Amino acid sequence: MTDRPEYHPAHRIARVDVHLVSTRVASGFADATRTVECVGFTVVRVTTDQGLEGFGLTYHEVGGEATRSLILNNIAPAIIGRDPLETEAIWTDLFHYLRGVGRKGLTFAALSAIDLALWDLKGKIVDLPVFRLLGGNQTRVPVYASGGWTSYDDDQLLAEMTDMVAQGYSHIKFKVGVEGATNLRRDVERVRKVRDAVGPDIRLLLDANNCWDAATAVQFANRVRDCDIFLFEEPVLADDIPGLARFKRGTDIPLATGEHEYTRYGVRDLILAEAADIVQADAARAGGYTEMLKIGALTQAWNLRFAPHAMEHMHLHLVSAMPNAPFVERLRLFEEITGLVLKDGPMPEAGAFTLNEKPGFGLELDMDFIRDADEAR
Repeated sequence: MTDRPEYHPAHRIARVDVHLVSTRVASGFADATRTVECVGFTVVRVTTDQGLEGFGLTYHEVGGEATRSLILNNIAPAIIGRDPLETEAIWTDLFHYLRGVGRKGLTFAALSAIDLALWDLKGKIVDLPVFRLLGGNQTRVPVYASGGWTSYDDDQLLAEMTDMVAQGYSHIKFKVGVEGATNLRRDVERVRKVRDAVGPDIRLLLDANNCWDAATAVQFANRVRDCDIFLFEEPVLADDIPGLARFKRGTDIPLATGEHEYTRYGVRDLILAEAADIVQADAARAGGYTEMLKIGALTQAWNLRFAPHAMEHMHLHLVSAMPNAPFVERLRLFEEITGLVLKDGPMPEAGAFTLNEKPGFGLELDMDFIRDADEAR
């Protein structure tokens, strides 16, 4: 029996760079629970000693400066010199290194962006697209359009929803909880107007952004049930898991939640409480691909759907490889900044993205824009 040769990594992590990019949002742009002032990305680039680079994204709306500081001052020194293929080992080491300063929130946004960059890098090192590295083979990934803010008047709402349909989307999502979530009658009217405007064949998804208690959410859901609602997202506060379970027992409209959960443990608790039909964990928050693969496995074990929140370009490869993942989400609010950050990023056609065979995520950053935007802050 011949001994295997000692393993020597072909690449080691040599550099970590972080950039903050954002754009202002028009005044008064709001959902049921908050006004949105800006949208943007924290862009993380990990470069090896052989000059190969991978990148990951997380959110930069509030707290981007803290995320960048944590990555540059604490995470980067802990991974310089490591083998970038060791995503599981690096994730575990960082989790324990950082657990005392946060197992949710900005700490996990930072860890998530690093992990995504390492997966992009892994694909490039082995010269495979990430979806094939994960065992997937679906090159067409369905996508739904998301918008319809509560700050819109009815004409603005209908114009955006019908425009989504005209662009080829068969699934469209809009916000409920108008007037600070105080007027159910108006919300019911808006849902009925959208259904009438787009016809019976378009799937309608609703998002309450955590605005109601369970009893109010059930009352609303059952008043719009005849509009054939495909899913109802975050009808109550995301941390109110008992309230989510009460909502689920009170209506047969499928319950979607999970974008504000972190790690497999948060999703485990949702599932065990029977508080979700569709799990919407986000790779840019919940722990990157390393953790999302575990989350996806949990949803499969409980025969639930897995529909990651937003960040469509970060989720395409994961959804391609997950048999219970029906689609990715494209936030219209992020379309402009996404188009500026990514150079020739893929665009949806007829309600789907087409994955290419380029290694990693198959994406290229527009570093001219990113550097200029970061320096101008």
